[in-house]
Amino acid sequence: MENRNVEAGGRSSLYSRALRRFFRNRISLLGLAIVLILVFVAVFCPYLAPYNPKKQFWGDEWAKPSSKYLFGTDDLGRDVYSRVLWGARTSLMVGIFSVAIITVLGVFLGSIAGYFGGVVDQIIMRVTDIILTIPTLILLLLISSILRTRSLTIIMGVIGLLGWPAMARIVRSQYLSFKEQTFVEAAKTIGTSDMGIIFKHILPNALSPIIVVATLRIATAILTEASLSFLGFGDPTAITWGLMLHRGHLAVRSAPWVAIIPGLAIFITVIGLNLLGDALRDALDVRL
Repeated sequence: MENRNVEAGGRSSLYSRALRRFFRNRISLLGLAIVLILVFVAVFCPYLAPYNPKKQFWGDEWAKPSSKYLFGTDDLGRDVYSRVLWGARTSLMVGIFSVAIITVLGVFLGSIAGYFGGVVDQIIMRVTDIILTIPTLILLLLISSILRTRSLTIIMGVIGLLGWPAMARIVRSQYLSFKEQTFVEAAKTIGTSDMGIIFKHILPNALSPIIVVATLRIATAILTEASLSFLGFGDPTAITWGLMLHRGHLAVRSAPWVAIIPGLAIFITVIGLNLLGDALRDALDVRL
């Protein structure tokens, strides 16, 4: 019990110092602000959007930005501002659900490989090597062509199923270093099961890199979905920034707002998530 209290106290002290470092960094605050704004927009877009994002205003096609249409309209007369706000919800959903799959698979398989080692480790690592050679975007294009269906659910699933190896490798390295620590030996001595040691004792100590990788992978998932939609293989029923780019890039000279606005939304979102991920990595670095 005393060992566990000391362990918990050490983690608490580590995280409190990390928080102080995080909030002293202006770049980290900028990234956090961007992400919080994205979350706010995604949650409250039904109240922030002035129009139904799918409503077509006949006669107002390609309308320029004005007081009536803040960001103008697209080729079907739909309000670009409303669609950008709703696109934030789609992008955040894609990022969160994809990374949830990545984190669950990566943490489970990486912890098993790192803790048990041996044949189990070799099998899991060889599987990760194989999956890492598969290009996510090309596989998504292939699946869309074969199934002749374009669904956000499939996109999120494929991104998650192909994205876990990087997480697994990082988790494995953490478990390889932690499993030789004194607190693990103490847990074994008092009869704690292997699963208990893996998830109750070692996992809390390995959370820092997991949080960082998950944050950065959200940005990657959003970019992957946007790229797929821009190529015309995204979900045609969803409101996504990539699909808006796809519809607007052909008219970029006559109606640049249709492509520029969602492009800026993607850019700012990815920058914010990358800044936040880098700031978390620096704040949680034990060497500091």
